Amino acid sequence: MDETVGIVGGGIIGLAVGRELVRRRPGTRVLVLEKEDRLAAHQTGHNSGVVHAGIYYRPGSLKAQLCTRGRGLLEEYVAQHAIPYRRCGKLVVAVDPAEMPRFDALEKTARENGVPGLRRLQGAEITEVEPHAFGIAALHSPATGIVDYPAVAETLAQEIRAAYGEVLLGAEVTAVDRVAGGIAVTAGGSTMRVDRLVVCGGLQSDRLGELVGGPKAPRIVPFRGEYMRVSEEKQELVRGMVYPVPDPRYPFLGVHFTRRVDGTLEVGPNAFLALSRDGYRRASFAARDLGDTLAWPGFWRFAGEHWRTGLTELRGVLSRRAYMDAARRYVPEIGVADVVRAGMGLRAQALDADGSLVDDFVIHSDDRITSVRNAPSPAATSSLAIAELVVDRMEGRAPVSGA
Repeated sequence: MDETVGIVGGGIIGLAVGRELVRRRPGTRVLVLEKEDRLAAHQTGHNSGVVHAGIYYRPGSLKAQLCTRGRGLLEEYVAQHAIPYRRCGKLVVAVDPAEMPRFDALEKTARENGVPGLRRLQGAEITEVEPHAFGIAALHSPATGIVDYPAVAETLAQEIRAAYGEVLLGAEVTAVDRVAGGIAVTAGGSTMRVDRLVVCGGLQSDRLGELVGGPKAPRIVPFRGEYMRVSEEKQELVRGMVYPVPDPRYPFLGVHFTRRVDGTLEVGPNAFLALSRDGYRRASFAARDLGDTLAWPGFWRFAGEHWRTGLTELRGVLSRRAYMDAARRYVPEIGVADVVRAGMGLRAQALDADGSLVDDFVIHSDDRITSVRNAPSPAATSSLAIAELVVDRMEGRAPVSGA
């Protein structure tokens, strides 16, 4: 008997799951419920567009496994559907001897993850790849690419519709109840019955997870990231991407230079606590969102450990000069006079009650409901592979809970 599967969330993860279902299980009716008036309205449509190669992720983790698998699937998909994509490559650059222990550890991680074509560069070798970059050592990842993720999301939605599925916009889920033989979902003022439900809520994943009866943890603490756009006169100074060496204690990669598929060059994002989960202006504020953040004990423990980093990020939020001072360490010729403020993104950062960062992907399954509770970067890169895992778990062919 054919099933109806409801999917909450019209970002790239939810749409990838829907597409995987209609491909793997012909006859399944897929119903995607998106609360906004368009697809890819949040993290999918406000990220850097990077297709990651697996440099950063703990070997053996879901992130490491699904990034590698997902990158290959995504490259095949964009080629098949003529979606803008370019392998422009990435440099991860160390500019200070104090960074070298972290740099060496990062190289070890990248090699264990099998990052294709990875090279370690010294001094003048860096300028052979990026003539205007500065550093004492760098890792070059030629397989790192850039793509139009909203275009990927729209194409996934087209495949769902072509298989007689539905993608409903303006359909915010407000209630989920288990009923005899299925699940009753109230969305957009209407109640519909589905046989199974998959929740891919992104910035709302903790609230939706609780709505379907899941645990309170992890909770989402939103962080905002602001971008700068480099002027046309200077945008050719960077060929691909130039990143700093990340601090493994902190989930963000630091301000970096990223080439976009339209040829523009951006700097960013920084990372600072957001006062709204769905506002993309500097003054965006939602009392409920801030209240939920402040009420979570894990936030205060996290803030107590990382307050110095928070002050550094605040300087970049308040001052464009401070923002670009950090970026100029890597490309000295691009300064504050060469950029204008561009867009802003939001990151759904999951925290446990003890303040620890939930670093890996987390998927919970209970009876007929599967919830993607944590899907930070490289979730977009990994989306098609995450979809495979979610459907595997729905079919009982993979562990049903946890990371």
